[in-house]
Amino acid sequence: MTATHTTHRTTAKQDWAAGTMVFAAVMLMLAGVLDIFRGIMAIAEDDVFVTTRNYVFEFDLTSWGWIHLALGAVGVLVSLGLFRAATWARVAGVAIAGLIIIANFLSLPYYPAWSIVMIAMSGFIIWALCTVRRDDSFEPFERPGRDM
Repeated sequence: MTATHTTHRTTAKQDWAAGTMVFAAVMLMLAGVLDIFRGIMAIAEDDVFVTTRNYVFEFDLTSWGWIHLALGAVGVLVSLGLFRAATWARVAGVAIAGLIIIANFLSLPYYPAWSIVMIAMSGFIIWALCTVRRDDSFEPFERPGRDM
């Protein structure tokens, strides 16, 4: 009796999709953790932040800290869903990355260099999550035909 095994070969397109999904998950996790740290620094009212007068979107530094802390925590949770290639996590990841961009733009005068870095990082996250099409969806770490 012979056993027949079907081999599942992945295409280059699926490999590219897996790479961008993992890239987005890692970048969102990193952005979330860094936003959590930024939120903690702002809540503690660290001297790292610049105080700007007459800024249109002026909030108390503690308010910005809580906003960044919440966005960072949600970003970390969504990135865990991205590692499983969940569709809800892709949609939520784009939304959270967009909110991180908006929050960093509005808090630009408080920590300008870091805000620009986070805006760019979130832009890459949105790009990576929007390049994977629905027909390319799969489990990036549990694909058949790959030896781990």
